[in-house]
Amino acid sequence: MNFANPKVSQLIELAIAEDIGDGDHSSLGSIPANEQGKARLLVKDVGVICGIHLAQHIFKRIDSTLVFEPHIEEGTHVKVEDIAFIVCGNIHSILQAERLVLNFMQRMSGIATLTKRLVGIIDGTNARLLDTRKTTPGMRIFEKYAVVVGGGTNHRMGLFDMVMLKDNHNDYAGGITAGVRQIKKYLENRNKSLKIEVETRNLEEVKEVLNVGVDRIMFDNFSPEEMKEAVKLVDGRCETEASGGITENSIRSYAETGVDFISVGALTHSVKSLDLSLKQF
Repeated sequence: MNFANPKVSQLIELAIAEDIGDGDHSSLGSIPANEQGKARLLVKDVGVICGIHLAQHIFKRIDSTLVFEPHIEEGTHVKVEDIAFIVCGNIHSILQAERLVLNFMQRMSGIATLTKRLVGIIDGTNARLLDTRKTTPGMRIFEKYAVVVGGGTNHRMGLFDMVMLKDNHNDYAGGITAGVRQIKKYLENRNKSLKIEVETRNLEEVKEVLNVGVDRIMFDNFSPEEMKEAVKLVDGRCETEASGGITENSIRSYAETGVDFISVGALTHSVKSLDLSLKQF
């Protein structure tokens, strides 16, 4: 993760301000100011750990004198009672960073865990697993980072780095052909080089997209049988993506159609956090 990225720094600062406000009065009122101590991150679940580097960055941002000792590498498969890291130093500082570190790491580890599991299910096929923009507001950079740690691939980061004409765009634009032609003209006029992806709902729309030409076609809510036919129809003329209601139980059947990418919104919008705890010792 690039901590020099202003967006990353801003989000961390907002999270610190949200939690600490004008001070951690629980610690300030109960523990002497210069008291020193140790804490360790204890894993209480099975999965893929994610956020070790972010945790170190947050502890150092709260207090540069804290000593951070990682015991597990980012992306490691962990089990109950594993120790991810130890942090030593001022107890007030450790307690100020505690909840922020846990909130980030638990969610990111949950995303990395689910991603790793789905990547394993489609292993041996041509398909790569994609995330979506269905992320927690303010957490997108961190959640998409966790997808990569889990072995997945990032789709576009936002509306600015790739064109995706979905059904609403196409309907408002007067149809797929009109929408794509207008987008190509728009990009040319602004000297922008962005990939164009178009969502399709049936084989007739796939044929229409092929006629007008784009970088990737999304097959939305196709059955595996329909998708196999659509992939054959495209025949390598552009990239292909499966999307819409794909679950852990069905993802292998979609991957076996020969599609290039499979996007799964559940990677970030309904993931179960990994149980972690920061404990004094």
